[in-house]
Amino acid sequence: MSDDFEIVARENLLTSYVFRVERRTVAHGGERYTRDIAVHGGAVAMVCVNERDEVGLIRQYRATVDQVLWEIPAGTIDAHDADPLATAQRELLEEMGVRAAQWRPIAQVYVSPGWTDQVMHIFEARGLEVEERSPEGPEESAAEVVWLGREQVRDLLDGGDVNDATLTIGLRHYLEGDGQP
Repeated sequence: MSDDFEIVARENLLTSYVFRVERRTVAHGGERYTRDIAVHGGAVAMVCVNERDEVGLIRQYRATVDQVLWEIPAGTIDAHDADPLATAQRELLEEMGVRAAQWRPIAQVYVSPGWTDQVMHIFEARGLEVEERSPEGPEESAAEVVWLGREQVRDLLDGGDVNDATLTIGLRHYLEGDGQP
């Protein structure tokens, strides 16, 4: 494989509050071609584990797929809060109503590198202290917070109800973990 690809031009096509679409002209092997890319500031997701060794999940409606999905708490990194850990701490309180004393990075993964540069920063959160949830938006307000043990998580994974890659990574980490931060 040749590494002589070069982005030679960028044109902004659309800007939204979460991402923008950029047309990139790429040069390779004497040719030029274009690709439309969703440029995203990144996101975070948290595997939060309580003192009973249960993992916190959310059942939430997603308009993109018109379904209620199982998810681990997650959120978008905002321009005013560009630090992934600070974003994770804020989102955990908003979505789950807990603060965590112990944080550990698990992974950084590209969500779908064929069309977006979005990176998902996945953390483990333990030492939880319950506070009041502060959901934002109708989906979060209607979301159901659920705490599941290891056997229930295995059943969820085996039952075919998990169709979110970040959730799969998080739950596999939880099941393979030793119960320690």
